[in-house]
Amino acid sequence: MVASTVKVLEATAPVRTAAPELVDDLPWIEDGAKVAPKDARVMSRLFLDRLQELEEGTREYQYARNTLIEMNLSLVSFAARRFRNRGSGDMEDVIQVGTIGLIKAIDRFDLTREVEFTSFAIPYILGEIKRFFRDTTWAVHVPRRLQELRVDLAKSKETLGTELGRTPTVKELAAHLELSEDEVIEGLVAANGYVAGSIDTPNGDDEGDSAPKYADTMGDADPALELFEDLHTLGPLLQQLDERERTIIEMRFGQELTQAEIGRVLNLSQMHISRLLNRTLAKLRTGLLPT
Repeated sequence: MVASTVKVLEATAPVRTAAPELVDDLPWIEDGAKVAPKDARVMSRLFLDRLQELEEGTREYQYARNTLIEMNLSLVSFAARRFRNRGSGDMEDVIQVGTIGLIKAIDRFDLTREVEFTSFAIPYILGEIKRFFRDTTWAVHVPRRLQELRVDLAKSKETLGTELGRTPTVKELAAHLELSEDEVIEGLVAANGYVAGSIDTPNGDDEGDSAPKYADTMGDADPALELFEDLHTLGPLLQQLDERERTIIEMRFGQELTQAEIGRVLNLSQMHISRLLNRTLAKLRTGLLPT
């Protein structure tokens, strides 16, 4: 297996044999990044297998590890592609963070698991990139100028706080940054969007499970509000009914009489009351529905 892998490497990658003492029985690869992805998968297995046998800290170990990183940088580029339109971060930063995930995957990979290295490494790479965006991007989108102003405000707060021995006022921040007070206030408000707080966070200085939370101070929809709105809309429609229709509605829904009881009071049959009631309710429904 090792011999066949070496032959593939020699045919497809820049191999140098001038330093065999440096790499022990591993082939010497001048630039691992130039190895084709298909060949990198084959050779990565060889290097990973050898890496587990080499003593950490030796030149041979560093060569095998660094070559593995170079050969698999294409995995980082592949994973980073899906984040190219996310946030305002530089893709170079994303690549660097993804490379950290690749290194972790190399250090933790175990050939006995019989899992392809690519399948093992991608989750590590994506995890590092997602953590990067979670820790460095804004929870609420704000214009770039306000993002930059947040940094300036933070530096000015620290500088003035040291000089004054207290938290600087908006007026003092504005003078220090040569901005208007309105611009400073806008920047301070926008800075609140950098981190999204949980509604389960304790409200105030109290801590512990018994401490009041922000969610406890949030209002909820009043279940009677919708009923009030319906009744408020229904009032003018009831005034448009004739006297008999209003009487039947009041007796049926106000006094909660049955249709038979209403018929006896009005000296009408139950069938007649049913037809009048259905017609009146249809008229009210039509008035309630938006046009």
